[in-house]
Amino acid sequence: MGVGRSSGYNQEPGTTVTLEQTEVNGAVTSLVRRTVHPSGLRIVTEQMAGVRSAAVGVFIGVGSRDETARQHGCSHFLEHLLFKGTPSRTALEISSSMDRVGGEFNAYTAKEYTCFHARVLDVDLPLAIDVVGDMLTSSLITAEDVEAERDVILDEIAMHDDDPDDVIHNLVAAQAWGAETPLGRGIAGTEASITALTREEINDFYQEHYVAPRMVVSVAGNVDHDEVVAMVEKAFSGSGFLTASAAPVPPREGSPLEVAAGEISAQRPLEQVNVILAREGLQRGDDRRFAFEVVNTAVGGATSSRLFQEVREHRGLAYSVYSYAYSHAETGLFGVQVGCLPAKLDEVLEVVRSELAAVARDGITAEELELGKGQLRGGLVLGLEDSASRMSRIGRAELVHRELYSIDEVLARIDAVTLEDCREVAAEILTRPEILAVVGPA
Repeated sequence: MGVGRSSGYNQEPGTTVTLEQTEVNGAVTSLVRRTVHPSGLRIVTEQMAGVRSAAVGVFIGVGSRDETARQHGCSHFLEHLLFKGTPSRTALEISSSMDRVGGEFNAYTAKEYTCFHARVLDVDLPLAIDVVGDMLTSSLITAEDVEAERDVILDEIAMHDDDPDDVIHNLVAAQAWGAETPLGRGIAGTEASITALTREEINDFYQEHYVAPRMVVSVAGNVDHDEVVAMVEKAFSGSGFLTASAAPVPPREGSPLEVAAGEISAQRPLEQVNVILAREGLQRGDDRRFAFEVVNTAVGGATSSRLFQEVREHRGLAYSVYSYAYSHAETGLFGVQVGCLPAKLDEVLEVVRSELAAVARDGITAEELELGKGQLRGGLVLGLEDSASRMSRIGRAELVHRELYSIDEVLARIDAVTLEDCREVAAEILTRPEILAVVGPA
């Protein structure tokens, strides 16, 4: 595949390429372009016809898995602190500037990256880019702000510990990759790790990781690429951020990580018991992911799926039951999550295991294949109807993937999935050793 479609780490700094162009009746409805700044900062845009909004996201290639044990929770702590003020804006001015134009503004930390994102009217895009650029390049991170935000994060950790859904997914990760490993640790940190972090450690983390070659600025909506590049160059010029010449950091790679099977549990005073049956899934770049998405949809990804019909509709064992799959660079997980009354747990586990074994043995049916494809096609297209979702698609693809598929190409890959593809990948994944995680009453 040529440089125009691969990730920008292969592109010569100082150049601009067109990645994707969609036309309907001779009119351009979508145009995706990318500029690699000499500093290594990547700027990718999607010009969308017929919209009056614009969304901007800055994806930074650092997340909780990049932390040492001492730094546990630092990525998330830093995300909070970057809203606290710069030499030219106070925390109130940052928030009020976006409120004044009716904008949406937020951020989140994942295990492999951090994202700051905003959605505004197209005429207010210069403001949004200026605010985000100022925050990411010139934040003060004062000692006073660190202490004030420390208490907020400790409250957030306590809140997550009261949420059985958060608890059980953290348990699964801890069992899969080890509670003291970067992937196995929770994103927010622990009470001990957050209490121990100093202002100097957080600022050092900021200076090390928030650099141009690790960043992707993604913008979608009623935008012009060249105008966006000019806005970004102005907004990100603070503190000499764009001065040094560098190549973009390539997408994350690594040797395959094994998933450790076993049982893990946590007691909580709940009326229900929450359970996940998980096993090793596919790595992010695995070409079989399209077939496995169809399998996942047939197993538990829709209301017509086997598990929803058998566990909820036919037997009335649980209100909530679904399956999921997600991937990292060198590993992944597939899981089934159920919430049920404690007295029904044994029967729920028996039914789930029986259905998974049947799919592993026999594959899915032709009807399930078509239903799964239809569900994936509809979910993909309907989920990309607004500027924010388009911004997220191209930003994440640029940062964590080695190539950008057009929507039509993804649809073609889904349509190309066969029953044999599904049977082969199901036979491999659904027979792998099992993780059982349980959160509920004693």
